Amino acid sequence: MQPITACTRDIHGWLLWLCLALLAALCAGCGGSNEQAVEPPPLPVTVLTVVAANVPVSQVFVAQTQSSQAVNIQARVSGFLDRRVYREGAMVKAGQILFEMDKKPFQAQVDGAAAALQRHQAALEVAEANLARVKPLVEQNALSQKELDDAKGQYEQAAAAVAQSKAQLEAAQLDLSYATIRSPVDGVSSFAAVADGTYLDAQNAQLTTVSVLSPMWINFSLSENELNRMRRERSKGLVEVPKNGQFDVEIELVDGSVFPHKGKITFADPSFNADTGTFLIRAVVDNPEGILRPNQYVRTRVMGAIRPNAIMIPQRAVQLNSQGHYVWVVDSDDKVELRPVIVGDWDGDNWVIDQGLSSGDRVVVDGSQRLAVGKSVTVTQMNSNAGSGSSDPSNGH
Repeated sequence: MQPITACTRDIHGWLLWLCLALLAALCAGCGGSNEQAVEPPPLPVTVLTVVAANVPVSQVFVAQTQSSQAVNIQARVSGFLDRRVYREGAMVKAGQILFEMDKKPFQAQVDGAAAALQRHQAALEVAEANLARVKPLVEQNALSQKELDDAKGQYEQAAAAVAQSKAQLEAAQLDLSYATIRSPVDGVSSFAAVADGTYLDAQNAQLTTVSVLSPMWINFSLSENELNRMRRERSKGLVEVPKNGQFDVEIELVDGSVFPHKGKITFADPSFNADTGTFLIRAVVDNPEGILRPNQYVRTRVMGAIRPNAIMIPQRAVQLNSQGHYVWVVDSDDKVELRPVIVGDWDGDNWVIDQGLSSGDRVVVDGSQRLAVGKSVTVTQMNSNAGSGSSDPSNGH
């Protein structure tokens, strides 16, 4: 039995050494694979080199058009409306006839006043001739002073009656002229408020409205918060307004097209509207083709201010975490770092950066999904026209 036991021990020993050898070989193989592990390649990113520049600033408001002169056409005298002459809704010229009233009563008043004037003028001529005869006779003591005074009195009464008759005739002629109702301005007419044959008096004197189309008023509201923000930015030097204070106003129509004429702000209401929490701002724009009509809603873009030395980057380069906004910046060794930033306003597809970046920083715009701090990247430079050095003021806010 002993030889068998010894043989068994030899076999167990041999197996033990074999296992140790295999284990050592496996460990050696593992060590060799670690030594051969290759670091992953740098991630490709697109970067924008930040450039500070003066950037135009524009703000967009919802506005409503208003005629610069909307004239209510009213009857000045009482009488029957004979007929409407103009076509409702059509453009009319200053002096164009809109309505005609029955003129026969007014013509009769004119004729009567003219006849009264003739009668008083005849009486004046008689009184004047009588005074001329009395004066020399009184000087010759042929007539008394009382007769001279009576002649003078008759003359003055006749002269006053003539003056009164002239005034009455002029009033009658005015009433006759008011029977023909004309437009005082060039503009677009509204509907007729009364029908032909209606008796017009003080209670139903309103006939129609004529609205001037050029120039056109553009009214919009500026909130108290917006006004305070603009004042803060101006006091800090973040925004510079035009030296002459004249802002350009661009009108965007409902279909998105831009109105061909620019306007100017001409009025800012100094009173605060407590109901809406806003201040009224008014711009004036030429409207020679009559494209704008009263009470339309349009978008108004106020331009003229600039942001001096502003830094702007595409909105997609800015990300947000629990600590706030941040961007990825590539250093001189082509490694990325996380940079917190303070953002300002949007300007088209760009974002104004108030703090955190300076000229020369390379900001990752595309390819930031798998980045980590200290990660190596391969850099592709973005066209600078799409970044901070360029802004489309027509899309600003």
